[in-house]
Amino acid sequence: MAKSNAPMQHVCSFCKRLVTIRDQYDMPIFDPQTGFAVCRNCIGDIYHFIEDHDTHKAATSKKNFAASLGSILAKNKPHKIKEYLDQFIIEQDRAKKVLSVAIYNHYKRMKYGFDHKDDMAIEKSNVIMLGPSGCGKTALLQHLSTLLDIPFAVTDASSLTEAGFVGADVEVAVRNLYYAADKDIERAEHGIIYLDEFDKIARKSGEHNSITADPGHEGVQQALLKMLEGSVVEFTARGQRKHPEAPTIKVDTKNILFIVGGAFVGIDKVIAKRLQKSDANIGFGAKVEGENDKPKFDELIHQVSPDDLMKYGIIPEIIGRLPIICTLETLDEDALLRILTEPVNAPVRQYEKLMEMDGVELVFEEDALRAVAKKAIERKTGARSLKGIIEDVMLDVMFDIPKTDEPRRVIITKECVTDGARPEVEPIEEKQSA
Repeated sequence: MAKSNAPMQHVCSFCKRLVTIRDQYDMPIFDPQTGFAVCRNCIGDIYHFIEDHDTHKAATSKKNFAASLGSILAKNKPHKIKEYLDQFIIEQDRAKKVLSVAIYNHYKRMKYGFDHKDDMAIEKSNVIMLGPSGCGKTALLQHLSTLLDIPFAVTDASSLTEAGFVGADVEVAVRNLYYAADKDIERAEHGIIYLDEFDKIARKSGEHNSITADPGHEGVQQALLKMLEGSVVEFTARGQRKHPEAPTIKVDTKNILFIVGGAFVGIDKVIAKRLQKSDANIGFGAKVEGENDKPKFDELIHQVSPDDLMKYGIIPEIIGRLPIICTLETLDEDALLRILTEPVNAPVRQYEKLMEMDGVELVFEEDALRAVAKKAIERKTGARSLKGIIEDVMLDVMFDIPKTDEPRRVIITKECVTDGARPEVEPIEEKQSA
């Protein structure tokens, strides 16, 4: 019997049309056992329906965000932003003002863009923050994102590498923001990205960079250029390297505020050298500076200029996309003392609440708090190490306290911090009801 060469036919389970199957694309979905099948026309219709739905959803979300910008601006004027930051961050008034104005202007820029489609575009004003370790750079931005209720993501710039090198591509910064926005692209496109340790990607030709610096660092800066300015960044959901078959997510960075920061160790010497050249007196009247006459770090850091950053190793194109320079001072002993007790979320307040849950009253003596501040200064880690120092002091007490439920008072003395002495624990007599 001769074989039939007639093409196979099958009914589509969706449109109920009899489809002639000449190849697999005529009936992309077909299960011979159950007979379930979907033709190419129905697959196309489903795809277009989903695409139209996503487009409509994005347009509606953008429209809603544009409509809410007026109320966002009304609630977050610069003085109100600073008042909010004052509750959590001690000192750094200059930095608070710079960031408050930068945030306010960023949202005004977005509102202008939505309201004036055909007029001139206001350029984005990204920020570069300079300040010693533990002075409050990341904390400032975390509280800002909470106030504004916008996605905020921190990425370590030193982990980024030029495309082709082993490490993370620059797109990982946007991917981190995408996940901080709970995978909502529209929210991510109006968030804040903070690139920490930005000074670590200064090119090694800069005056204060190690000869062992990664040769791809200048390439990382070049790769960041378009992203900072505003472009569509494409990345894979799982973070793997991009290849033609991997599904990608696209995020427009036009309205993402980029803030880069770092300790910029040695930048004060670059500034001092520039100032010394400009103020140099030649001849018998020249002033000879002694060790005590040298300007301090806090005096110098506020005088930083784009030229100083270029000498440090940041390429001119990047500096042009970071027009706002925000500088932070070192925290002295008195400032650290205030950080321990004054902010809403002060470390001492946190431990008081924890101990209160066990029916224990926690008391820090003044000398003990000052000893904690001094130890943090010795470690050169600023406010970052305060909680860790208290944790070390409190460890044994927090381990032993839950063994009984009797009311007690725990007193932390200076010796507990400096000599490792055990905190004093004394019983509290319960008040008898009349």
